[in-house]
This record gives sequence, structure tokens and C-alpha cells, in this order.
Amino acid sequence: MKRDIHYYALLAFCRSCGFNKESSRKIAYASQYVDDAKINLMTIQNPAPEVSVDRSDNRAVFLNMATCHSYFKIKTFNYEAMINNTCAFHFVPGCKGENFTKKLRCKEESPVVLALLNEALDDNNLIKFGIVLHAYADTFSHQGFSGVLSKVNDINHCGARNEVYLGIPDLILYLFKQLCGEKYDEMFDRVVPAYGHGQALTFPDLPYLVWSYRYDSSDAFAGRYTVVEIDNKERYQRSLAKIKGYLEIYLKKHPEFRDSNYQFDDTPKLMSQLINKDSDKNREESWIAFMLEYGMFQKNEWPGIVYQESEWLRKAFQNFNPQTFNNRRVDNVILADHFAESDWYHFYQAVKWYKKRFFECCHQNKLFIPK
Repeated sequence: MKRDIHYYALLAFCRSCGFNKESSRKIAYASQYVDDAKINLMTIQNPAPEVSVDRSDNRAVFLNMATCHSYFKIKTFNYEAMINNTCAFHFVPGCKGENFTKKLRCKEESPVVLALLNEALDDNNLIKFGIVLHAYADTFSHQGFSGVLSKVNDINHCGARNEVYLGIPDLILYLFKQLCGEKYDEMFDRVVPAYGHGQALTFPDLPYLVWSYRYDSSDAFAGRYTVVEIDNKERYQRSLAKIKGYLEIYLKKHPEFRDSNYQFDDTPKLMSQLINKDSDKNREESWIAFMLEYGMFQKNEWPGIVYQESEWLRKAFQNFNPQTFNNRRVDNVILADHFAESDWYHFYQAVKWYKKRFFECCHQNKLFIPK
């Protein structure tokens, strides 16, 4: 799923369920930030006693907190990144199948993500809840694919059944497919690895799309192919209906986050908005207009609510710089005053919890992932 769902749609669903504005934003921001938190190592210039840190080369560091990475950079295209980031947060294993490879295939509402979600429901930690909701939502859109380089991701005959809005890279590949016909799949395998849903382009992440592909469904990848047709509209509506239910459960458990002055009870309008057929940018803007129209936020509030990828970093570090912080490793960070209360630090702590519990839950479901 993309930012229109992980941030804007979730923001609207939080408000519609009765969360106050601040809590809604924190959940939605944490959810989307899972797709943007690429830094995996920070060395700290001014560690504080109230802040939990790791040690590396006798230096205070924040370590292993990335939740995504640049998928086609050699430095990040490795087993650790695939398991700790892609697999853990975006393609949670379904733990079903005849072998390790098949068990890694993402399944809708996998037992691993449900265990994590149930733990998050009991904790009044909004950022932890938002992180798990991201992973939970992605089990619907990414089901059938694996978060590691794998034969299960090797598909062919992938095509859209209705009009599709694509970004420039995917558009070039898709037009190339139309020109090359049957030769496309063979050539595509040589340039796009079978990693995640890379060979399906962004088709799984477009909420309005009906599409299809062919995959090897045999036990030992012996060449027995099955064609599947997927209606993302149905998947996305089912996903957000389930998420709405979990949001309502969370509010019952933690009523301190409720806004008793706002009510919204037109769920069909939310579901219709969810599958808006348009470009990425226009879908986001449509969600903004929707929330303003139904009083979820006021016009004067909105500029500060538009998602900004660097917002939490900027508030957490005195020496934040967009260039230096846009790397896998950042050296000599200076913690801002009251860093221990910052949203970025709380996100860091929640990620550490998530990664630890992810491997434990996989183990409990008889999926033993080497670290």
C-alpha cells in the first residue's frame, strides 16, 4: 500500500472511529513512517542518561532501527535488510507451506502479525499501534509474495484489467511489455529480481486496480502454473474494514484518546473514498478534501497535518540536515532537548520491540529464520 492508505486513509479512519486529532495523527504518521525510516545506524555525540542506546566500537549508537531500505542499492540489497525490514514489516510471513521458502510467503492476517497486533492493542502506545497497523494492512495487499529474493516472487503474464495510473519507471516497463509481448517476461526476469512484488510493478499498491498474473503453484516449483485475478478494491475495503474494527477495540481499551466532540457514521462513504481511481498525488489530495468536508480537521489546521517525511527527525535532532540524514548511516547526531519524549525516539523503541517479537512469533509458528 502507499501513502494515500498508510497515512491519509488511516488518519480519516482514526477520526471516524472517534480518536482525537493528535492521537489520529500519531497513529497515521507512525504507520506511514515505516515506509520512510531508512537510517539503520546513528552515532551519538551527546548521549543522555535517560536515553537507551547500544554500543559499537565503544561509541553510543542507535542501531538496527530501519524499517525499509532502498531496494535496488547494492549496499542495502542483502539478507539482513530483507529479513529485518522487508520481510518483517512489509511481507509478514504466513508460516504456511511445505518448506521454508513457501512459509516466508506473505499471507493475509498471518498468525505472526495477528500476535503482534493483539499485543499492541493492550498497550497505550499509539506509535507501536501505528507500526503494527502498517504491517497488518500490507498482509492484504502483498499476500502471495515474499520479502526475500525468492522463487515465489517469480511471476509472469502480469497485466492490468482496467485503466492504471503508473509512475514513470513502472510506466516505461509497462509500455515495454505491451510492445514486446511474450518476450517481455523472459527479458524482465533478467533486469528485475524476484524480490517482493517487484515483478508485479506497483499493481498490488493501487487500491482501484483489477489485475492478474501467473505463478508456479507446484510444491517444488516444477512448472505447474496457476493464473490468479485480483481485485484490489475488494482487498483494500476488506483490510480497512478490519482495521476499523481494531481501531474501535483500541479506543474501548484506551478511552483517553477519544474525542467526544466528533462523530462520523457514514462508513460507506469512507469505503468509497478508499478505492478512488486516480494518480497517487490526486488520491492523497482527495483524502485531504474528504477530511475537510466532513470536519475531521479544519482548513487552518491542515498545512501542519500534511505528511512530511522528515518531521520527526527534525524535531528530535539539533543538527538535522536533509542531506546527511538521508543515508543508511548518520554520524555524530546531536540529541535535541527533551529527546526522550520525542516521537522519533518512541518510534525507535517501538521498532526494537517489533523486531524482537517478530522473530519470536515466527519461531512460535514453526518458522525458524536465521539471523
